[in-house]
Amino acid sequence: MNTPTTAPSQTRPVARFDARGPLSARLLSALSHSPDVAAASLRDFPSDIAEAIASAPSVMTDDDLQLTLFILYGLHYGGVVDADDRWEWNPNTIAARVTIETAFERELRAAVALPELPVPDAGAVAQALFDLTSDDGGPSLSKFVAAKASREQLVELVVQRSVYTLKEADPHSWAIPRLGGRAKVALVEIQADEYGGGRPERMHATIFARMMRAMGLDDTYGSYVDNVPALTIASFTMMSMFGLNRRLRGAITGHLAAFEMTSSIPSGLYARGLRRLGFGDDVTRYYDEHVEADAVHEQIAARDLAGGLAESEPQLLADIMFGAAACLLMDGLVGQHIFSEWSEGRSSLRLPLENADV
Repeated sequence: MNTPTTAPSQTRPVARFDARGPLSARLLSALSHSPDVAAASLRDFPSDIAEAIASAPSVMTDDDLQLTLFILYGLHYGGVVDADDRWEWNPNTIAARVTIETAFERELRAAVALPELPVPDAGAVAQALFDLTSDDGGPSLSKFVAAKASREQLVELVVQRSVYTLKEADPHSWAIPRLGGRAKVALVEIQADEYGGGRPERMHATIFARMMRAMGLDDTYGSYVDNVPALTIASFTMMSMFGLNRRLRGAITGHLAAFEMTSSIPSGLYARGLRRLGFGDDVTRYYDEHVEADAVHEQIAARDLAGGLAESEPQLLADIMFGAAACLLMDGLVGQHIFSEWSEGRSSLRLPLENADV
């Protein structure tokens, strides 16, 4: 790995989490300065990332690569790292992001079993998505939560979900200007509900934050990034990659369709598990809200969003189904990790929680 000769020393923390290796440490160090001062320290960063990718068994599960990608996406979202806004479009950070994205997408496409493609008709696409998402081939984390999970395990689950859910809907909203017609209208309809229908206190991310506070957790974004494994981060970086790249608009559309179509029933089971352990409505409201909302959203997402996009841009059909299958793959891997760790009497977290009121 090339070491920059003019690397500036870090002057202030820029994140609520720590580096997980040399790449993320180098990036966080650079971001603690302005691009005017530190851009040169990242000049060779993309080539160093390429070296790390070549030696990593998996981009998806590599702590340093996934955290680095998470930070690079955080420059677009805001609220992830406290850095000069000019870093967002710095050529070195963009080149670094694309280098990891290229390898991550290649790995995902190799891992995803693409289903047989339907004809590019809204009804046929919707049916294909319902068929794909109805295939339940493994242990059910939501059923375990409903019947057996401990209070500590449910707190862990909320921590795992916080990486995405405190920014709920944002990764998919990148797709709005990339779509048109029926698909755009459908996406806006879904996202309007996700953002509270004009009422800030009803935003799903806000409701989730209230649930965290009621469980004794810190709802500040990034507070628990240190605690979660690379797979959990990868589930968020994957949808960010789909949403931020216009060429992957089919994939983010399919991802959202599968995401909505696999949410309603598990949400009811999560709420049941929380009530079983004595949590009140202030905690269960988030999942209660999704039982009803996502039962409606799944129909819109399958037929009007994914199906509408397939009809207007049939060349995107394969990516629509890829995005849906990738959503199921990643959610399955994260769920399997949590379930297997709990089954062995271990925590599903990378680092234990501190100061959580459980």
